[in-house]
Amino acid sequence: MKTETLPQWLVEKATRIPDQAAMREKEFGIWQERTWSELLSDVKAFSLGLRELGFQPNDKLAIIGDNRPEWIIAQTAAQAAGGVSVGIYQDSLPKEIAYVLYHADAKLVVVEDQEQVDKLLEIEAEIPRVEKIIYYDRKGMRHYSHPLLAEFAHIQHLGRQSAAWETSLFYDAVEQGAADDAAILCYTSGTTGFPKGAMLTHRNLLNMTESLFALDPLTDKDEYLSFLPLAWIGEQMMAISGAFLVGFTVNFPEETSTVQADLREIGPHVMFSPPRIWEDMVSRVQVRLQDAGWFKRKMYELFRPFGERRAEASISGKKLNIWEKLMYWLGDYLVFSAIKDHLGLLRLKRAYTGGAALGSDVTKFFHSMGVNLKQIYGQTEIAGIAIVHHDGRIKFDTVGEPIPGTEMRISDKGEILLKSASVFAGYYKNEQATRETICDGWLHTGDAGYIDEDGHLVVIDRLKDVIRLESGEMFSPQYIENKLKFSPYIKEAVAVGTDRPYVAAILNIDMANVGRWAEGNQVAYTTYTDLSQKSEVLRLIRQEVARVNQSLPEKARVKRFVLLYKELDADDEELTRTRKVRRGFISKKYEKVLDGLYGENKLLDVEGTIKYRDGKEATIRARMEVVDVEEQQTSDGEVA
Repeated sequence: MKTETLPQWLVEKATRIPDQAAMREKEFGIWQERTWSELLSDVKAFSLGLRELGFQPNDKLAIIGDNRPEWIIAQTAAQAAGGVSVGIYQDSLPKEIAYVLYHADAKLVVVEDQEQVDKLLEIEAEIPRVEKIIYYDRKGMRHYSHPLLAEFAHIQHLGRQSAAWETSLFYDAVEQGAADDAAILCYTSGTTGFPKGAMLTHRNLLNMTESLFALDPLTDKDEYLSFLPLAWIGEQMMAISGAFLVGFTVNFPEETSTVQADLREIGPHVMFSPPRIWEDMVSRVQVRLQDAGWFKRKMYELFRPFGERRAEASISGKKLNIWEKLMYWLGDYLVFSAIKDHLGLLRLKRAYTGGAALGSDVTKFFHSMGVNLKQIYGQTEIAGIAIVHHDGRIKFDTVGEPIPGTEMRISDKGEILLKSASVFAGYYKNEQATRETICDGWLHTGDAGYIDEDGHLVVIDRLKDVIRLESGEMFSPQYIENKLKFSPYIKEAVAVGTDRPYVAAILNIDMANVGRWAEGNQVAYTTYTDLSQKSEVLRLIRQEVARVNQSLPEKARVKRFVLLYKELDADDEELTRTRKVRRGFISKKYEKVLDGLYGENKLLDVEGTIKYRDGKEATIRARMEVVDVEEQQTSDGEVA
């Protein structure tokens, strides 16, 4: 059979390595294994079951749920039948789900559990095209008898009992699949409005994966832990395209809360995560070091400089001398390997981060411990990755060089343009947006950047988001925000200043880390809102911002900030489902707060709404203090 589509690659793996583990899922503390031949059988059964329900080529199958084998089975089964899968984030609100299902013309929906079923039944009137809701977790579903509902196992049973099971119908349908058939509808983050459905073909997905693995090879003996949403293009790229192409084993954690323990247990060879995952790891390590005994802290401080020299050597290409190599080896044996093992990174060959900018401080931190963390740059519209750091040519302030087969240039306006076989087919039912995004084969990314003297891409920010002060200076808010978020006490940051005299920021504290600090310093508090406005916490964050300012250009330094009374949340439409800041929405919602950052009043009385998971809203009133950041040095050298 030819290998132009994902289902065809599945057949290839089931033929070549039938008894090798394709995936594992942890249930009740035990890893349950599924071989490639078993995976193919499950896909065949579900695909034929879909046909029994009337699923036709080009029909859309939507999927909502956590990372489970059933997601991959359902997606591949739909593609094997000539259809298209549509991934939806599992924490999406009912109205967000209704929009995607209606816009995508979804005919069938596969969901995980009772929670997702309840969401769909709530919006039943808004999704008239949906003919069946198929669930695969039976917990809590015993007394549900709605005509739209069907169980996943029942659909597979239909497939196995159908007349087509003993025929070649399934394999004939797979064989008819072509590289340029639409494989998935991947909805964008929607930072500026409603999400758009990017149509990605099998060629798009496989070409990008082949190009990446030509540069960074993996084998069918490697392990991967799938814990990020499969609706995200990054997870599609690794857990499905990568696994089907190479044959490595995909592991699914038992629960979201057990990811860290499962990560350590599996010890994957490759990881791909957005910046927030790596930033959270750094914060955990920093806090653990603060809580560690004096001997462990001294050991880390002793070997840290040698780790930093190793990280710098990976940029400059210089070799460490014998003493530096010996001390780094000793530091790795005594300190760094223990940290990597605790984080589950001990066996990593390489790790990727993308989806948003990652501060160079975070990248250096991991490289100093010997973790080969590499920046990537790409978009949903180019199947995930177009630019990546090449091994041995890592520059911490860049996102790397093009992968094989990708062309890159900068437009006269400073916009990053990309061209490759991975550029998507267009936006579903939005020809105007497609024409604006793809011109003469070039993908207009909407990002500002430049190419340095070594051919590396430096991404500045979204063209529309660049801060231009009233004096004319221009700065990237993401660069400032990443510097701020390197602090273990700052979870989220929004830098502002367009047409203003200076840069200011809205900050979220890290509740866990600041709470631990408060307990250690005998600062009593009740809620997040209460903790964020404690005078001791304001002084702590002021000191952190002042330290960050030392590494920023004078005009880009944060002069004022407020600690927001609540965490920025995707449910409140302040962040996208991939945790990107929706700047336009925030600037409108917190207009009074932004004005207050540039006013004379140091105390802001605000009133806002908080939205709960069940859709209910509550009004919250709070008083926030505007903090001026002064960079005065005390006699002992500390920032006042």
